[in-house]
Amino acid sequence: MSEIYDLIIIGGGPAGMAAAIYAGRSERKTLLLEKSGYGGRAKDTLEIRNYPGTLSDSGQGLMEKFHAHAENFPSVKFKHSTVTGIRKEDDLFIIETKRKGGLMARSVILALGTRPRELGIPGEKEFVGHGVAYCATCDAEFFKGKNIYVLGAGDQAVEEADYLTKFAEKVTIIVLHEKGHLDCNEISAERAYKNPKIDFVWSTTVQEVKGSDHVESLVLKNVVTNEVNEVPADGLFFFVGMVPQTDLVKDLVTCDRSGYIQVNGKMETSLPGMYAVGDCIQTFLRQIVTSAADGAVAATASERYVKEQEQLSEILGPDSGAVAFVFYNPYQSAEIECVSGLEKKLGGQWKVYRQDISRQDLLYRKLNLDRTVCAAFYKDGKLLEIKSAEEI
Repeated sequence: MSEIYDLIIIGGGPAGMAAAIYAGRSERKTLLLEKSGYGGRAKDTLEIRNYPGTLSDSGQGLMEKFHAHAENFPSVKFKHSTVTGIRKEDDLFIIETKRKGGLMARSVILALGTRPRELGIPGEKEFVGHGVAYCATCDAEFFKGKNIYVLGAGDQAVEEADYLTKFAEKVTIIVLHEKGHLDCNEISAERAYKNPKIDFVWSTTVQEVKGSDHVESLVLKNVVTNEVNEVPADGLFFFVGMVPQTDLVKDLVTCDRSGYIQVNGKMETSLPGMYAVGDCIQTFLRQIVTSAADGAVAATASERYVKEQEQLSEILGPDSGAVAFVFYNPYQSAEIECVSGLEKKLGGQWKVYRQDISRQDLLYRKLNLDRTVCAAFYKDGKLLEIKSAEEI
């Protein structure tokens, strides 16, 4: 584990690859780790029409362009491997992998993505790959001429149902809501209503998936009347939401109740030096364009973090003497005046460094500070005390 990267990116979806592009532009020594294919779930999208500058492209095609762009930078390397653990030792991250052993980095970007939500319905897990599926683009060809069902009423469910009609004889969408109430956009809904191969079952959920070697029938339950009905089926596609793949870091960073990683405007997690981007974070919109933007922000923020870390290491050496860091908010005029006064007061005894927390917040976060103006006093690299402006 002698080689140290400036940045390791875990996940090769659009967010991870955008981060690699920005890191490459800065000539940072970067490694992107991906356990399967580059592009994430975006590569399974049949057609993309809302990515700026791209009138129309397949998800696979657009992601290949992302990958080629990132590979163009000599400082960026790609490796296929599964990350099994992450820990931080002093100021370095140790990334444990199945195939590449331990890797070291000064900063890490998590682009972990999501996976389809499983409902735990009897028969669901048993028939995965044998009639139960979660990706239309991946598995549609296995259902040519078949009678299949789709569970869900959002954009993904309705759009994928429309796509499945290119292969299946009939597609029935199972909707939990009352008749005419879909959760998708109006264009997709209208298209589905007009598709002669699509039927709807309203106010209904799946109670059980049945069959022998393959799905043969579904037990459906009307949530209004509680009527149970078994119908013949050759397959069932689940489109009932996604789950963040964040188990790897749930004990390292702060996540919300659903498991999504919480970040600030710079994509910083609760652990300094670690960033999270794309679908694994709690965000209002999950699109390729927003994921790419996340990656750009995180790569830029992580570069500043590493530079600030290096600066602090130089300042706080074992023979650095008496050093004082004064933290302030530059958007408060009174605080700027206060800092100037403190510099004059401390200048004779201490070497004073101003810390504008809007740009230099690494030490501020490490010290778990929540107020300004205040100062941290060090002697030969060791923290002595922290005082407010009033106490100095």
